[in-house]
This record gives sequence, structure tokens and C-alpha cells, in this order.
Amino acid sequence: MSQVLSQAALDQLFNDARTFSHWLDKPVSDEQIHAVHDLLKMAPTSANQQPGRYVWCKSPEARERLAACASQGNTKQILTAPVCVVIGYDLEFHEQLPWLYPHTDARSWFTNDAEGREESAFRNGTLQAAYLIMAARALGLDCGPMSGFDADAADKAFFADQPNYRANFICSIGYGNREKLHDRSPRPDFDQFNRIA
Repeated sequence: MSQVLSQAALDQLFNDARTFSHWLDKPVSDEQIHAVHDLLKMAPTSANQQPGRYVWCKSPEARERLAACASQGNTKQILTAPVCVVIGYDLEFHEQLPWLYPHTDARSWFTNDAEGREESAFRNGTLQAAYLIMAARALGLDCGPMSGFDADAADKAFFADQPNYRANFICSIGYGNREKLHDRSPRPDFDQFNRIA
């Protein structure tokens, strides 16, 4: 049986973790990027669809290209973060299902259902984006997810060679500067948005 994580681990993943927009001048290695992916890919998606597609913008040139797709308020954090990942999803994910989910012919579930593919790709790709944030935090990194960007422009800039990919959101990754954090925004109590039926 699995054990409850330590309070220190829970704090790192949730309670003390914050969304950052200011970064320390400390690099993120390729090995760390691979380690984040190696964790996030293990988390569940429906029928192991794995529709997430990622471009890890690490070079100054790549981050400048991404910043050009972003709203003005997000430009600086893209340019100053060690890494900023374009998190997308594949509308043709079902073509990978014969090897990702070999237990049955899952590909046929989506072959003639473009609307169903888009819904499933977006839902499960968004799940994988959340897993990416938690994986990065688990490995001692901080994150700054953001949706203030032109998705069509990002598709053209980063997925032009993959016309079935769509950008979902972007996330800066590195070591956040806690001295520049504002007070944490309120969080709801259980009874406000929950009920047990």
C-alpha cells in the first residue's frame, strides 16, 4: 500500500509552492528537463493517450521567439526564465495508440471522430500540463504557468512542422525569486465549492 507523503513533500508540491514571474540567475540543465518529462509521462491519461507535445525553449533565441507570441505582461518572465515550455497537444494522438495502448484497438475509437479527438486531446493534454508542473516542483524547480499568449502565433512559431499540434499554454521553469512574490491569493474552504453526495 502506498504511504502518505511527508509534510515536507506536501509543502514542496502544494502548500509552499507558488507561481513565479521573477527568476534567479540559475540554469536548468537538459538532464533536469528530461527528468521532468520522465516523471510526467508516468501519470495517467485516458487509454494512455499521451497527447501532450512540448517545446522546451531554453536558448535565448527560442525564448525571444516565444516572447513575441506573448502578451506584454508575460514577455519579461519568458525572457528571464531559464526555460519556458510550450505545452501543446496532438489532434492526431490516436495514431500512436497501437503502441501506447496495445491491449485493444483504441485507435479505431477516434478514427472517424475529429470532435472527440479534439476534446480528448485537450483534456488529457491539459492533465499532462498539470503533471509537468507537479513533476518540476517535485524535482526542486519552480513554475510560472501562463495563458496570456497568442496560441495561433505559437503554433506557427513552434509547431509549423506538425500541423496537428496545438499550443495549450506556456510555463516558465527555473528557480523563482521569492523576494519578489506578492502575498498568496485566497483559497476556498471545502464547503464553498464542494459537496459529498
